[in-house]
Amino acid sequence: MENRSFRRAMSFAIPDVALECVMAYIDDPHDRHAVSLVCRKWYNIDALTRKHITIALCYTTTPARLRTRFPHLESLKLKGKPRAAMYSLGLTPEDWGGYVEPWVNQISESFNCLKSLNLRRMIVWDADLNVLVRSHGHMLQELMLDKCSGFSTDGLLQVTRSCRCLRTLFLEESSIVEKDGDWLHELAVKNRVLETLNFYMTELKFINSTDLELIAKNCNSLLCLKISDCEIFDLAGFFRAASNLEEFGGGSFNNVEGGDIISEYSSMSFPPNLRHVGLNYMGKNEMSMLFPRASLIKKLDLQYTLLDTEDHCQLIQRCPNLEVLEVRNAIGDRGLEVVARNCNKLRGLRIENGDDEEGVVSQKGLAILAQGCPKLEYLTAYVSDITNAALESIGAFCKNLTDFRLVLLHKEERVTELPLDDGVRALLMGCRKLRRFTLYLQQGCLTDVGLGYIGKYGDNIRSMVLGSVGDSDAGLLELSKGCPKLQKLEMRSCWFSERALALAVMQLKSLKYIWVQGYKASKTGSDLLGMNRPYWNIEFIPSGQWGRIAEQPAQILAYYSLAGPRTDYPETVVSLYPSFLGA
Repeated sequence: MENRSFRRAMSFAIPDVALECVMAYIDDPHDRHAVSLVCRKWYNIDALTRKHITIALCYTTTPARLRTRFPHLESLKLKGKPRAAMYSLGLTPEDWGGYVEPWVNQISESFNCLKSLNLRRMIVWDADLNVLVRSHGHMLQELMLDKCSGFSTDGLLQVTRSCRCLRTLFLEESSIVEKDGDWLHELAVKNRVLETLNFYMTELKFINSTDLELIAKNCNSLLCLKISDCEIFDLAGFFRAASNLEEFGGGSFNNVEGGDIISEYSSMSFPPNLRHVGLNYMGKNEMSMLFPRASLIKKLDLQYTLLDTEDHCQLIQRCPNLEVLEVRNAIGDRGLEVVARNCNKLRGLRIENGDDEEGVVSQKGLAILAQGCPKLEYLTAYVSDITNAALESIGAFCKNLTDFRLVLLHKEERVTELPLDDGVRALLMGCRKLRRFTLYLQQGCLTDVGLGYIGKYGDNIRSMVLGSVGDSDAGLLELSKGCPKLQKLEMRSCWFSERALALAVMQLKSLKYIWVQGYKASKTGSDLLGMNRPYWNIEFIPSGQWGRIAEQPAQILAYYSLAGPRTDYPETVVSLYPSFLGA
């Protein structure tokens, strides 16, 4: 009672105008949420001053409810399909949902201040883009269609024809029906303020290099261009015109043949401010293009190059100011040693699986990396082997890690050391800033004891992905006694029972989202009803074959929602709606 009286007195002591000014400087959504809980007055001021909101799943609320809660939003980020659906073809039914139509309709009617719309893993039709353009084309400054599908270049044409204030157009990894390249030409002719254009990892082919050059000439503000396959040599005019460009990604090396390749490409010059680079299909001969500017490069993406381990070593040792590096496991342990010796400013490293015969990333490379790169904040690694000692080294030296993701590749050879419980404990004890944590191993690598360590030392973890871990239900239940801030949990091939999953959800008080595939499923999912939480939707997807791959085990998707049951369930999804109690 005394605490409540103190908070009420404190809120009345601050004038509304002053409080609104203070609120304007609070950007972190967790801080905003905490502030809004102080009292009704602070709740209302948060509602009036909130400019940006992220909705992690489009079915957790309704567009109308969002409009009522935050009437003056300027920026909205909206996510649709489960993340797991994007990493394996056919993992979830293609018709699961994630349609943007109701959101766009509400935006067009009442979100009068919206300038930025970020859609991720959603189904977007051309008609949706047309509705958005008609209502907000004159004011839209940022449109991000990240890993989206359903639309075509006709829809993009409407966007680029009408949105002349567009500063960011982001289409990376979206599935786009391509009819022509008119959308890009319209952007080149109409826009004068573009800062970021990204259609990286799309299959767009009708890309005219003269349009890109015209964009560079018309938009002195252009800082970032990431494209699909386009011959690098055809971009010489673009690079000359894009004097302020800081980031370039994509392209390809196709047209120059034989002995001319080195002289042809070495004659090209990059913009003077270029610091972030990723050249697709770059091989040994072409990488010499980067040597003159290597010492200035801060971000280097080599995921889609043709470089072997030695090539990685030659290039990376010339990049002492590197802060972000993205590679495949072709870099090998030897390449990681070069990184550790030369790149002590490194903050982010992503090592994806490239099925490379030569490059092997293991505990040896990671241990050396941890000692040489103490400023690491983000580390993703697909490894062939891992030991407790390597995990202990990461915990001992990488104190700034906020995001750690480790995937152990399923090779025929046996893992050197089992289990990894002590290494995981040391890592979590050392890296106290961890917010995101992924551990995808093999059966036997992490026991119930290790899961208990995650619960005990994962105090600040908010998002977690687990694969092939634990011995029994006891491990999951022990984990769920801790992790007080965990909001998002994904698990695959962890053979826990439905009852244990339900009990774990009830114990994880901050949990808002859980996705599980590969567990001890019943035919009806009836034991999942033990997740008897207010405002909790449960979707049960029985085993089946979605798309072109083998039959998939049953799945669970459960999430906190103020919207009630979905209205667009496909036949493949069963709603266990009785758990929606209201409050």
